[in-house]
Amino acid sequence: MAEIGKVVSPGKLASNMQKRITRAQEKVMQKLGKADETKDMAFEEEVANFNKQLADGTKLQRDLKAYLVAVNTMHECSKRLHDCLADIYDPEWFGKEEVDSLVEDTDILWQDFHQKLTDNAVISMDTYLAQFPDIKARIAKRERKLVDFDSARHHFASIQKAKKKDEAKIAKPLALVEKAAPVWAQGIIAAHQIAQTNLSRNQAEEDLGRAQKVFEEINYELQEELPTLWNSRVGLYVNTFQSVAGLEEKFHRDMGKLNQNLSDIMTKLDEQRQVKKGVKGASTGTSEVATNHSLSESGTDINKSPSKNEAPTVTNGSSDAELPPSVLYKVKVMHDYVATDKDELELKGGDIVYVIPFPNPDEQDDGWLMGVKESHWLQNKNLLAKGVFPENFTQKV
Repeated sequence: MAEIGKVVSPGKLASNMQKRITRAQEKVMQKLGKADETKDMAFEEEVANFNKQLADGTKLQRDLKAYLVAVNTMHECSKRLHDCLADIYDPEWFGKEEVDSLVEDTDILWQDFHQKLTDNAVISMDTYLAQFPDIKARIAKRERKLVDFDSARHHFASIQKAKKKDEAKIAKPLALVEKAAPVWAQGIIAAHQIAQTNLSRNQAEEDLGRAQKVFEEINYELQEELPTLWNSRVGLYVNTFQSVAGLEEKFHRDMGKLNQNLSDIMTKLDEQRQVKKGVKGASTGTSEVATNHSLSESGTDINKSPSKNEAPTVTNGSSDAELPPSVLYKVKVMHDYVATDKDELELKGGDIVYVIPFPNPDEQDDGWLMGVKESHWLQNKNLLAKGVFPENFTQKV
């Protein structure tokens, strides 16, 4: 369906059709080797670079958008997880308000990360690729104009060749028919032939000049633009990946702080639970002491002191006063930790670990300690089974 307001005349349609036929004929003659073809190896190399640049940019754009979709999916999953925590967190538990605030801050952080990725990477990539369709169309137009130029060049050459033949023919003796004509008519015939030849030659020369001018104009523009476009890809890649890397680094740093705050709240909540259990146990112990005291008064002494000949109670050897040499202090494991490397300790909640110094202090990472399980020391009396473990999984005792 033709566009409204845009009318193509029959003459224009016929002209366009004739151009297509002429180009098709020229390409066939070139492929058959019956007509030479203008070649520009340097330009063809630039076109190959353009096609590679377009393919690379399209792939990068596709992968960036896939990455953005993944970020959005992670955001939704994170939001549901933290919303669930906020819903199940009892109001009387420690840090209820802090948990609600962390849930909100986490959601805002994800939104900000997603938006900045869109602004600084995806939109920039879209803008970069938006220039390729126009240049690609002009490269195709140059190809058509080159065929037109070659066709006009070959046509002019054929006219030149025909002119020489006509000149040679005129120089020959007159044919019988021409001799039969009056002398004045013979001159008219010769003049007519020369005029026709000159007219065709002039038309062919004009067509050649026009085709050459159109081709050279678009060819010059592309030869100026393509190298500049090819070189621009480096700056685009640098800016894109610097933006993504910087945004990721800041996002994970800020998210790490929020996660650490949440972990601290969970630790304190667990400590609160442990304290409540201890208070309950202490109350039970007080009742037992009162009962024993009553029994003692009734004549049964169940709390008598050991005699001089009785041996004192032996401890498990884990008190601070009896720590092995080189041990700095000991900690209690609050949460299970699954080792992810051979130099890490596998920990279970409730384990006691002796903390020892690193052989080389420069090797110690922030938030990590080196130690030996108390159970290993009590069994083997050595500190050889040492390993590193996260400090925030433990509590100093």
